Amino acid sequence: MDELLKAFKRRMKIFHTAEDEALLAILSASVEDLKVKCGQFDVASHERARELIMERSRYVYNDKLEEFDANFLSQIQSLQFELYEVIEDGTTTY
Repeated sequence: MDELLKAFKRRMKIFHTAEDEALLAILSASVEDLKVKCGQFDVASHERARELIMERSRYVYNDKLEEFDANFLSQIQSLQFELYEVIEDGTTTY
C-alpha cells in the first residue's frame, strides 16, 4: 500500500506527510470498493485496477465521489469482464 500511496501523492502533487493516514484510508476504501464491484485482483500487479483505484481516490479527495461511477462506468465494466471467470463445472467466480 505504501507504493500506491507514493504514486497517488505524486499524481496529486502532495509533498507533505500530514495527510498520509487519511490518504491511506481513501486508497484502502477505493481498493475494497473496486474489489466488491469487479472481483478480486492483485493491486501491485494489475495496472488497470490500480488506475481505477487512483481515479476513485482522486474523486474522494476532491469530494466528488458521487460522480465517479458515472464517469468511469465503462472502465469499471471492462474490469468486471476481465476479472470474471467461468470455471469448468459451469459455476462462476469473481
